[in-house]
Amino acid sequence: MAKKALEALSEPMFYVLMAFQPGPRCGTEIASSVEKRTQGRVRLGPGTLYTILAKFEEEGLIREQSILGRKRTYSLTELGEQRYQEELRRLRACLRDAAETERELSAAPVPTGGEGAQWA
Repeated sequence: MAKKALEALSEPMFYVLMAFQPGPRCGTEIASSVEKRTQGRVRLGPGTLYTILAKFEEEGLIREQSILGRKRTYSLTELGEQRYQEELRRLRACLRDAAETERELSAAPVPTGGEGAQWA
């Protein structure tokens, strides 16, 4: 079975889409937004950023809005907003599953000492 294009976004891809939430952005504004939002945990070099932007433009998630010299401004399309919201739902479901697993594990009895005890 062929994998759907951009089925699960990478972390940098997700943050690039998030950077468009206030409105159109140029590449430096996107990179700055991502770095600030993640407190430096995710840094987008030009190669990574413009590869992501090209892929998103090819997939119809963003469109080039204007060009002023070398500065290109992009905006999120309706499809891009849909994809961002889908990814939010997917990530929230993952977090719910992880929280449920933690609750189940914390409620499980913990063996102590004695024959065959493997953990305390």
